Amino acid sequence: MEGYKREFIEFMVESDVLKFGEFTLKSGRTSPFFMNAGAYVTGEQLHRLGLYYAQAINDRFGLDFDVVFGPAYKGIPLAVVTAMALQELYGKEVRYCCNRKEVKDHGADAGNLLGSDLHDGDRVVMVEDVTTSGKSIDETYPLLKAAGQVEVAGLVVSLNRMEVGRDGVKTAQEEIEERYGFPVASIVTMAEVVECLYNRAIEGRTIIDDAAKEAIDAYYARYGVQES
Repeated sequence: MEGYKREFIEFMVESDVLKFGEFTLKSGRTSPFFMNAGAYVTGEQLHRLGLYYAQAINDRFGLDFDVVFGPAYKGIPLAVVTAMALQELYGKEVRYCCNRKEVKDHGADAGNLLGSDLHDGDRVVMVEDVTTSGKSIDETYPLLKAAGQVEVAGLVVSLNRMEVGRDGVKTAQEEIEERYGFPVASIVTMAEVVECLYNRAIEGRTIIDDAAKEAIDAYYARYGVQES
């Protein structure tokens, strides 16, 4: 596992973003873990978050793109901090763009996008916190295509939950790749999280003990993607 991935997993725990216990998801599933990117609230946390996204983008997609796009709402700060981190780490100047949940009908920046305009020929990398159903992509991808003749180079999320999506067979990330034709990458997967944290103490506490590991294994026995 790359060093920055291990650091990112520890960072999620230390920031109280990744939690273990019993959580009811929007899907109705009861999950033994939950990730809440809204818990990144300080300048230092957001700065580090952008650096991890930038490294994952460079590792998976390279730097041949023009715009970082973040779906509203959580994707908005992600797009901003990632654009800043790309410049800091690699000297790569990109623009950021996000969508509005409600179209603005007045002013010089009227429309359904904020940040940079999108131009024909732009290559776009999308950033999200986590994808469980692909709903936000279903909503925002048409906006991107309507704004210009742009190419989506890929989507990066914080965590690949590695569970079945809407079709009950493939992961949500695989469903998005199949539906829209662009690659989806994650900074880390849940398998990497378990590998990093199982029976290991962080800040004096064991994050994934035997009981938590048993609950995670049971969850994936039910909702995990079955290998053919």
